Amino acid sequence: MQKILLLGGTTEASHLARHLADCGANAIFSYAGRTNSPRRQPLPTRVGGFGGVDGLVDYIRAENITHIIDTTHPFAAQMSRNALAAAARTSTPLVSFERAPWQADTGDTWQHVVDYSGVLGALGDAPRRVFLAIGKQNIDLFASASQHHYLLRLVDQPEAAIPLPDHALEIAAGPFDLARDRALLQHHAIDVIVTKNAGGIGARAKLDAARELGVPVIIMDRPALPGRRILQSQQEVMDWLHQDGTQSI
Repeated sequence: MQKILLLGGTTEASHLARHLADCGANAIFSYAGRTNSPRRQPLPTRVGGFGGVDGLVDYIRAENITHIIDTTHPFAAQMSRNALAAAARTSTPLVSFERAPWQADTGDTWQHVVDYSGVLGALGDAPRRVFLAIGKQNIDLFASASQHHYLLRLVDQPEAAIPLPDHALEIAAGPFDLARDRALLQHHAIDVIVTKNAGGIGARAKLDAARELGVPVIIMDRPALPGRRILQSQQEVMDWLHQDGTQSI
């Protein structure tokens, strides 16, 4: 019988967890533990890291994991690399369930960059009012560009002081809607958005609001992770789980 390790943290992961639970699947949901109050899941849940590739290998063997579904955030590159390496070492089938990246539409003004150095270069030297929509990781990198005003939107209240001298903070969790994000950009007089190309609909509204208001976007492209099989729908994942015909959920 299959025993599935679902590496979660996205809306798609939660929807898949519900479907697996409804199917009676033998599955474990794993959170990285980067939010203080992770969403309750309908599957047995573990929170925290594995201790690198070796720790994940040990976990796979100890728990008799037969299949791994990587549904982590598209920018959780290290976890995805570790999962690929551990799956290879244990000969455990793995797929990535990943939402499609956002695509620019007519009226969008997007500047693509590949890393935070590119973001800082694209912001330039002149002071700007920046909606820094990157989550709580790597905020400290922008302390070197303290001439800008930053609007931060975080899921949890930060435990440490924000290392940016000129910033505003909003605590909110998605999904977000167009009217709210339009009002947010207008209220803070935002003249540029910085974001990662996470894809999905939960955080798309800020891009639609930017198009309406003529606000440019600096968008960080996803890290390249060769060697993965990427599926983009729940049905594709379920078909993959059933494909060999020798095991059943």
